[in-house]
Amino acid sequence: MLTSLKQEKFLLLALLAAVAAYPLEHLLLSSGQGIALMAGLVLIGFIVIASMRVAHHAELLAEKVGDPYGTMILTLAAVLVEVVILAIMMSNEASPTLVRDTIYSAVMLDINGILGLAALMGGIKHGEQPYNDDSARTYSVMILTAMGVSMVVPEFIPEADWKVYSAFTIGAMVVLYTLFLRMQVGPHSYFFSYSYPQKRRNKEAQEQPDAINLSWSIGILVFGVVVIGALAEVMSTTLDLGLEGTGAPPVITAILVAAISAAPEILTALRAALANRMQSVVNVALGASLSTVILTVPVMEAMALYTGQPFQMAMTPVQTVMVFITLIVSAINLNDGETNAIEGMTHFVLFATFIMLSLLGL
Repeated sequence: MLTSLKQEKFLLLALLAAVAAYPLEHLLLSSGQGIALMAGLVLIGFIVIASMRVAHHAELLAEKVGDPYGTMILTLAAVLVEVVILAIMMSNEASPTLVRDTIYSAVMLDINGILGLAALMGGIKHGEQPYNDDSARTYSVMILTAMGVSMVVPEFIPEADWKVYSAFTIGAMVVLYTLFLRMQVGPHSYFFSYSYPQKRRNKEAQEQPDAINLSWSIGILVFGVVVIGALAEVMSTTLDLGLEGTGAPPVITAILVAAISAAPEILTALRAALANRMQSVVNVALGASLSTVILTVPVMEAMALYTGQPFQMAMTPVQTVMVFITLIVSAINLNDGETNAIEGMTHFVLFATFIMLSLLGL
């Protein structure tokens, strides 16, 4: 037990930060904008290390059950962190576009950032990297459908009908995810897996830990999410005050939320790409994008219906164009069952474009 606790020292540090942050919150907010901003950034750091531990235990569970179940656990853990942070920030009267901007940022980060960087680095090291193209096509068409229904069509819905369409969106996302889940873990699970050479599989199996304490990992995963929620409560108020009047684009907060939840996925995807396991990269990057849209939207829409306060879910013209370019490039690149450095670079250039547009406030 003592050894296990030592391994969780970073999560314990995050817990101590949360315990200290609550009684100090009023002092931090009354000490000036600079102190509040610094406190918010420090709390973001603690949230990241806590989310890394959550992802670590999700990864242990993923190794135990194998793909495609493992990838599902990893992406669900990341989305859970994102939903918790978003729900807490929205309860503190955050920007009505925060949910939309966070989902958009997460998709740009997952597809163009994670997939692009992983394919680029993996391509430089290994050349062409194979994967199951059925998974890429399935993910891409579902992402396009989910984002179109929940983040493009709302632009044309009259304000008086937002509750009806919001309820419809919740139902549509639930149906989509139910079918996707059935395919991912049911008779079509082979869509999301790839058979690597036997020699490589044996080598990877030898590198995995002999025993995994499932109860401990599940408990730490749940505990970590609770700690993240507690930190996010104070981080939200200090960061809002710290950025007030600075001229920082509103989307910056959304990018931070998306980056916090995606931080562990970046490391997982890069390790997989360098190990020539591109199927894991595709599952993590595209699976995280799909899960972000298909799970975050119904939760936040239900919150809007409960409070009676709608969120601005329709993407801006620039965001819509970037999403469609990303999905078109993804459909072309991920159509032949192999990735290479050139394909990775095209996505990474789109990610750099997303960052530039965000800094310009677009």
